[in-house]
Amino acid sequence: MTPVLAVVGPTASGKSDLALEIAERIGAQIVGADAFQLYRGMDIGTAKVPMQDRRGIPHHQIDVLDIAAEANIAAYQRHARTDLAAIAASGDPAVLVGGSGLYVRAALDDLQIPPTDPAVRARWEERVRRDGLPAVREHLMRVDPAAAAAIEPSNARRIVRACEVVELTGQPFSATLPTGRFAVPAVLVGLRLPRPVIDERIERRTHAMWEQGLLDEVQALAQRGLAQTPTASRAVGYPQALAQLEGRMSRAEAIAATSAATRRLVRRQESWFRRDRRIHWLDAAESSPAAGAGIRMVPVGELADRAVDRWRAGAGDRPE
Repeated sequence: MTPVLAVVGPTASGKSDLALEIAERIGAQIVGADAFQLYRGMDIGTAKVPMQDRRGIPHHQIDVLDIAAEANIAAYQRHARTDLAAIAASGDPAVLVGGSGLYVRAALDDLQIPPTDPAVRARWEERVRRDGLPAVREHLMRVDPAAAAAIEPSNARRIVRACEVVELTGQPFSATLPTGRFAVPAVLVGLRLPRPVIDERIERRTHAMWEQGLLDEVQALAQRGLAQTPTASRAVGYPQALAQLEGRMSRAEAIAATSAATRRLVRRQESWFRRDRRIHWLDAAESSPAAGAGIRMVPVGELADRAVDRWRAGAGDRPE
């Protein structure tokens, strides 16, 4: 089976542009691995590539859910693997692209998804509200210290999920964590940028979202019940835009809050991907002697060449 070429990295690093460039070079189809790009109507805030800019390349696992649906990692795993298998059967390569690390691993890795129970989860969420997250994390440390050590202390959602799984299965949540073994053959490349560069890109991108009409997008979604949705309403930019529409934030405050939340998201993504030793990192910016040792952004075509070379090396010899 031809390995999947997976393009990963933090938000605002240029993954979508790189994936398009790669797919055009090797005749691939693209499969998304982004929890919020699954939702129809959430376009500007999730930085989806507009249909007219997709170069005729088929895209999968984008615009497949209504905002009322809860994004489900087990369902995503089934559907993404079905798409990858169908692409392979067609004879095309596949490019998987996304910044949601768990979704990337669900698509590619030997990862067993444990069961869920909304009532059990709701009970743990209520305990977080009543007793505080540190108390719930302390419980997790007693029943599953490995999971508690692997989950960020501030990540309430993951801590609640771990407690839910332990209660439902009687087994440690840590037993279900990714193993780092591929179930679907793949070559992983990651985009890396210096912290000041990515922070500046986040700032520009956030302002651009408002200029491109994020408020209108969120207004339309609000009429469909965005604020009450279980997952869609958590996407960075959408709560802040809702707050502006409701008069709880000014435009400047909403933009600043979105930029700050995006920077925090990027730090979490960097931490997640840094742990995966299988990723071949591509520096999307590098020192430039011609600019007095300043920073040169590496052209996307050059990055695509490097990624394809790595994929070919990982895949073995193949006909042109």
